Amino acid sequence: MTTRTIFAAVAVAAISAAVPANAADIIPENQTVKNVVLVHGAFADGSGWRGVYDNLTKRGYRVTVVQNPLTSLEDDVAATRRAIERQDGPAILVGHSWGGTVITEAGIDAKVAGLVYVSALSPDAGETTAQQYEGFAPATEFVIETTKDGFGYVSPEKFKAGFAHDVSDADVAFMRDAQVPINMSAFGTKLENAAWRTKPSWAVIATEDKAFDQAMLSHMAERIKAKITKVSASHALFMTQPTVVADTIDEAAKTVSAQ
Repeated sequence: MTTRTIFAAVAVAAISAAVPANAADIIPENQTVKNVVLVHGAFADGSGWRGVYDNLTKRGYRVTVVQNPLTSLEDDVAATRRAIERQDGPAILVGHSWGGTVITEAGIDAKVAGLVYVSALSPDAGETTAQQYEGFAPATEFVIETTKDGFGYVSPEKFKAGFAHDVSDADVAFMRDAQVPINMSAFGTKLENAAWRTKPSWAVIATEDKAFDQAMLSHMAERIKAKITKVSASHALFMTQPTVVADTIDEAAKTVSAQ
């Protein structure tokens, strides 16, 4: 094989790796929604979205990952609003778990074209996040330990079973030890707005989620009239099911663009 042939083969391989396997997945020129804002939940940070980020950016989306301080609902909404403000056009706003509460409040922004809830909470205006649990079975494997100053961590002993049973032991250990605690008082804060009342919504539900009762997840998604996708996964589906989540976000972007 000549040097020129080797260089050509390397170039082809590099190009193939840089684009989606299916060229039809690339955003059409006439699609109006090309921005995505990802909002993580409690006990995690934005790095968990890496697989979703990689999938969407390969399709041509401009993706922004919010880093919530998890110090209050107000602070997390402010962080999300700053990210929305930086978008150069309409965006799909995505929230995982507690991030669903955040996007419900922040999603009233005019730049938000649609909402995607990833095993996420979706209170109504005037409701608290804590109220969403009322009437449903407790998540016995998802145990939260609260510090003296009121911040919650997932119990280290219960982290894998309750949060990420389908994640490798090595990755679970890192997630457990890199937890971002949430101010538990945030769950008692009433929302002022409910973006899902005026914005189209989608929901991805993990059928092996141990952080929420399955009936609770279905109830919330049905109440907001979301288009529901179910996938066999743990509460960490934002990490373990990046293709399913990205496909749902892509569907949301295409749908609202067509409308």
